[in-house]
Amino acid sequence: MSDCFKGAGIAFDLDGTLVDTAPDLVRALNAVIAEDGLAPIPVGDVRMMVGRGARVLIERAYAVQGVPLKSDAIDPHVARFIDVYREGIADLSRPFDGCIDLLDELQARGSRLSVCTNKPSELADLLIAELGLSQYFERIIGPERTPAKKPDAAHFLSAVADAGPKLAMVGDSEPDVTCARAAGVPVILMAHGYSEIPAGALGADRLLDQFSDLPGALEALWADPD
Repeated sequence: MSDCFKGAGIAFDLDGTLVDTAPDLVRALNAVIAEDGLAPIPVGDVRMMVGRGARVLIERAYAVQGVPLKSDAIDPHVARFIDVYREGIADLSRPFDGCIDLLDELQARGSRLSVCTNKPSELADLLIAELGLSQYFERIIGPERTPAKKPDAAHFLSAVADAGPKLAMVGDSEPDVTCARAAGVPVILMAHGYSEIPAGALGADRLLDQFSDLPGALEALWADPD
């Protein structure tokens, strides 16, 4: 019997799904807001604030401290944040437990893996390279490499390209679920991720606590998509 993973297209979100990037995001964020005299934001709080991009993260960091940024100050702060973040992009970030074992298994079974992220492509490329993960992915598709970014289906379709017929999205938050639903493919969320809404309330096909359960979950979804 052939393995259902052979040729299957599996697209992964990056931040909060494959890699715990919050420590480096908070490092950069706190460096930027400290220049304006604001108090540091705890890592736990940042985990609930990421997922909508650097601009929203910075706006929220100022808003929670009662210091809303003027519109003409946002772009310079975003540029400064990205510069600081890029300089140490993998200083504190690490793949979540079980991530590398999972990628090894899926690749060995013939899956075609990709990254589908709203993180700027050049930062996603750099982070994945610094962590030694580049060899697992056929494509790393950030928002500049697709006609429309998540939650649009085009982002997922750009990531999986001609893989298939078995397809799936693995993420951690609402844009991943919405993107997968628009593309008509199964979606699995990892409970360790960064979601403003409790992950269990997002309507994913499966919510997993550990990567070791993911192959079995995919097999079951592909065998019985209903």
